[in-house]
This record gives sequence, C-alpha cells and structure tokens, in this order.
Amino acid sequence: MGPIRMQPSGRGYDHGVSTFSPDGRLYQVEYARESVKRGTTTVGLIYKGGVVLIVDKRIQSKLVITDSIEKMYQIDNHIGITTSGLVADARQLVDRARVQCQINRMTYGDAIPVPTLVKKMCDYKQSFTQYGGARPFGTALLIAGIDAEGVHLFETDPSGAYQSYHAGAIGRGRSSVIDYFEGKWKAGMTKNAAIKLGLEALRESLEDDLNPDTVEIASVDKDGYSKMDMESTLKHLEKLS
Repeated sequence: MGPIRMQPSGRGYDHGVSTFSPDGRLYQVEYARESVKRGTTTVGLIYKGGVVLIVDKRIQSKLVITDSIEKMYQIDNHIGITTSGLVADARQLVDRARVQCQINRMTYGDAIPVPTLVKKMCDYKQSFTQYGGARPFGTALLIAGIDAEGVHLFETDPSGAYQSYHAGAIGRGRSSVIDYFEGKWKAGMTKNAAIKLGLEALRESLEDDLNPDTVEIASVDKDGYSKMDMESTLKHLEKLS
C-alpha cells in the first residue's frame, strides 16, 4: 500500500481565485472570509443624528504599545472606517479610500457621498475575486458616514458584497453582537445610549471584560468625524453594569 495522500479541502478548486467549484463556490473568497472571522470584533450603531464606531483592539502582550495598533481610521471629514482581518490588507484599502475621497473633491468640488465610496471600494475588492495573479483582501470594513442623504453604516466583505445596517459588526464576535443588537437596538437612540449598547454587545462577545486601554470609540455626525479621548472613553466604560 502506498502512502495515504490528504485531499485538500477544496478538492483542487481552491488553487486559483478565479476557478469555480462544481457547486459554484470560490474557495479563496471563503478562505478570506475566515481570515476576517479571526480578526478583532468591531461594532457600529446608528443613533439620532449620527453613527458610532467601537473597537476593542485585544492586544495580548503588555509589551505592545497600544497606539501602534490601528483598527479605526478617519477617511474624510465625514467618513470613518473600522477594520477586521489582516491589518496590512486593511491599510491598503484605507489608503485607497482616502484617495477616492480626494479625487471626488478635486473632480466635483464636493465631499463624496458615502454610498458612492462604498460602491467604489467594493468594486475594487470584487476585482480581486475575478482575475488571477492576486488574492482577495483578507479584511472586512465597517464604513460609517454622513452626507446629504443622511446617516450611513455599511458592512463590506472580501467578496466585494456590501450591506447597509442600523447596527452591525465584523470580526470574530459578529454573530453574538448581531444577536444582542437585534434584541436591544431602537431607532432614535441618543449618542450615549448607542455607545452603552455597543460596549455591552462588545463585552458580551468576549470571553473576558473590556480592557480600557484597548477600547476606541469614534462617531460621525453633522460636525464630522471625531475620535473620543481616553478620559471620555473611560467614563462610558464605567457606566456599564
């Protein structure tokens, strides 16, 4: 008897990003989604007049300088993004999103509408699922912003798909957070109530308590994107039951 050879999980159809399996699956895209599921959990909620983003960076070592880990980014005056998955992949998408915002300002003399930016970013991500020679981005984005049409919160995934949410999440604790939001999110919440609900959902998805040093909160409203300072963040964490 010869040696037993292990069959790859995709039965050979996962060797190329542009090859469909007989049941219509693109395995490389599904593997990229698994990368996102290993990433830190990020949440976003729309409240009355704005949208809030919260991330817990989940740094494992005391030796790591917390500020050196970025999961939350300002893209334009009116748009913020949080990421989950491969950090280096996310950085490339963030840079591209910032350029798109500036191109829109130079071309049309105005800030880019949030859905337009989301579509452009997802078209770019989709191209990496259709052509050989490059792999899909192993990161998901929560894109929050405000424009003439109102307040927006979009979730994108490595396939280039996107959806708009009242409250959403990406990362390893996504299903737990979404379950929590479905039972407790209400339209017209105040900003403070949205932050409290987001922190509660994030804590619910973790095995231990929230670390004040690694939690970051940002919001986007009529005054634009704003990241909360450490002192204010601690006050919100202290309000948790």
